[in-house]
Amino acid sequence: MTAEPIAGSTPSTGPVESGARWPVPPREGWTVDDLLTLPGLPPRTELIDGGLVFASPQSSFHSVAVDVLVSGLRRTAPPELRATRDMTVVIDKGNAPEPDVSVIRSEAVTGRQVTSYSVADVVLAVEVVSPDSEYRDRDTKPRKYAAAGIPHFWLVEMGGADHHPVVRVFERSEVTRTYALTGIHHDRLKLSVPFTVDIDLTEIDHL
Repeated sequence: MTAEPIAGSTPSTGPVESGARWPVPPREGWTVDDLLTLPGLPPRTELIDGGLVFASPQSSFHSVAVDVLVSGLRRTAPPELRATRDMTVVIDKGNAPEPDVSVIRSEAVTGRQVTSYSVADVVLAVEVVSPDSEYRDRDTKPRKYAAAGIPHFWLVEMGGADHHPVVRVFERSEVTRTYALTGIHHDRLKLSVPFTVDIDLTEIDHL
């Protein structure tokens, strides 16, 4: 459903200059169609349970941790998989989060104008924890990813005096449809699933 504009605003725009007010949300909540078509939304806006979630400015750690992971995944991913960053993943009508890193099936990349992917095409979702999104990254989003069938999930946080990434690796149980922790990785991330992964997490010191 498309929102009705508020008084003093142009249809479906962002804040108006005089009052800096957003359009009134639809009674049933925002939808994926709204997220993908409303003009003027800030970068990295997500849709969670029918609500628009706006991201705060990212820290240097967040940015370079994503760089290290994307580079490492692209280096080792098989041809049938692609690693990407900051792309919307459509789960259902009212949920379209944007993982910091995703590994998707190559066949889902149908052109350079693609702005979102179906959750069915996602093999791995990665969230780098930020202060403003800590609860969503640790609880809300992994629960939704697991329920939607994403097989693998990584949670990345800054740890230790050297501020290196600490990666918690989770795999989905087909029985419980929830994630189980399979390992905590410091300095080096070596895995055999969803494919052979070998990432030197200390590379963050050079970025």
